[in-house]
Amino acid sequence: MLSEPAVQGPHGTAAPAGSARINDPAAQESAVRARVAELESRFGDPHDPANPLGAAGLLAADEAGELPAAGERLLDDLVLNAEFVPREFGGRLDRLDSLVRVMRQVFRRDVALGLGYGITSFMAAVNVWTAGSEEQRRRLADLLLGGSKVSVAYHELPHGNDFVRNEFRARSVPGGFRLHGRKEVINNADRADAFTLFSRTDDSPGSRSHSVLLAEREQLDRDRFKVLPRYQAVGVRGCRLSGLDFTDCPVPDSTLVGARGQGVELALRSFQITRSAVPSMAIGALDTSLRTVVRFAVGRQLYRRSVMEIPHASATLTGAFLDLLICDSLSLVGTRAVHLLPAETSVYAAAVKYLVPKMLTDTMYDLSIVLGARFYVREGEFGLFQKHVRDLPVLSLGHAGSAACQATIIPQLSRLARRAWFSGDEAPQSLFRPLEKLPGIPFDRLALASGRDSLSASLVAAADDLPSGSPEELAVQALVMKMLDQLRQLQEDSLNLSPQDRTALASPASFALADRYAVFLAAASVLGVWRGARDGDDPFLADPAWVAAALHRLARRLGQRPADLPPGCEGRVHEEVLRRFHERRSYDLYDTPLAG
Repeated sequence: MLSEPAVQGPHGTAAPAGSARINDPAAQESAVRARVAELESRFGDPHDPANPLGAAGLLAADEAGELPAAGERLLDDLVLNAEFVPREFGGRLDRLDSLVRVMRQVFRRDVALGLGYGITSFMAAVNVWTAGSEEQRRRLADLLLGGSKVSVAYHELPHGNDFVRNEFRARSVPGGFRLHGRKEVINNADRADAFTLFSRTDDSPGSRSHSVLLAEREQLDRDRFKVLPRYQAVGVRGCRLSGLDFTDCPVPDSTLVGARGQGVELALRSFQITRSAVPSMAIGALDTSLRTVVRFAVGRQLYRRSVMEIPHASATLTGAFLDLLICDSLSLVGTRAVHLLPAETSVYAAAVKYLVPKMLTDTMYDLSIVLGARFYVREGEFGLFQKHVRDLPVLSLGHAGSAACQATIIPQLSRLARRAWFSGDEAPQSLFRPLEKLPGIPFDRLALASGRDSLSASLVAAADDLPSGSPEELAVQALVMKMLDQLRQLQEDSLNLSPQDRTALASPASFALADRYAVFLAAASVLGVWRGARDGDDPFLADPAWVAAALHRLARRLGQRPADLPPGCEGRVHEEVLRRFHERRSYDLYDTPLAG
């Protein structure tokens, strides 16, 4: 078990020691670091050919279309499912950012293992932690802590991201429901012990036509329920994607999660948690990929010098590191906002889920150019890089894909433009400080929309209080002013949206506005993380060089042409790329020791 020996849980299940909430921030941080370190140690050196969870073993499982058996055994042994269960029910879940840090170590090795072993169960469970009865929560905790998997079933191929039009039906009958129809592209459908089913319970159009049910496999009539054939995927080949087919299958009343007709609201509230957490976990895959290309660039000789000495290669690796830090800053804000700003999380979570997978995919492409012909190698660490390239785009698909996230942002833009931008209160500094304590996850206080934007207000407030002593600090100041200009333009454009362009059926121009807003939120997050780190223990995060370089990168992403950075900025960032490579430290905000 992950550094917390088993004790008796609150309802007879073996659970981690310390199941009660840890209130001491130092002890909490120590426990998280221990769990991360144990996972990393148990996964072992990825370059060791004898390690079954090294590159060769992971690629062999991928070629076979299976999750690595050694990886699943390891995660079983560590009771990883406890990370998805709140402490009050015997698990280890009390903070989203801590869950991300643990799962990032799995995603560093294999995105498919991270998704296929447990994250699908987490996505299903969030619905129950959010609105389930006490009995449902305890039963689900028992299943997960006992090693079971749970599938989440939103998807129906004819309707794609438009899950409100789903046709899978739960017809009300005396004592329960009868399930009829198909759910498709469902992870672990063939081996899950329970299913969270998004189901139509009313023929009327509108947001009250669907409900969520939690059905256990053992409750289902085997003659009226079957698992569909497995899909063959290009990415995450090891994930067991198939489907479910029900024919008038009875389930009891007790399967209903929350109130009847609450399905859309419940799904949207649950997305606020998963949309921030899952992309943040996947940053681990970019971390490994960046490390792979740095290793290649340091060791490969070309024209009598290393690839790392070639300016284009060096700049690409520095840029990839900055992209990773940008993604991690936005993801950090998204996960911590769930605890600190639950009324505002809807738009932040959608921005994370839209922008982070997009940036990860773009950055992987940039890195592949440095690898050149080795990008096409299907073996060893270069083969693992190619596997990450195939796996990461999967995060942008499904019921919470990029377009769905933009469609969450667009209807809120005009309201934010009127009520929040340049006038709201700034976010608490703890939003940007990854090691500070947090209150519990307020599953019951997540709002579907808000007229507040504390994150943007933090950038506005910071503009009057930025240091200006060094060239790097002056560069930060100038770039922040450019971002404020961007927010003013965004405000004007959002206020001018027609009623049609404030809906999910908006024109491409509205989707472009959502893109610009997500990039602005990333800039606000980067600035907030730097300001929060200036009195901390990490000299690199406290240095204005990285934040100037990151804001410069984001300004160019917005189509601006900012002035050139001071000469020392990129050099300082490049220094850090090499330091973390040689010292085997992670490239994210946590600078974590790695096995290899």
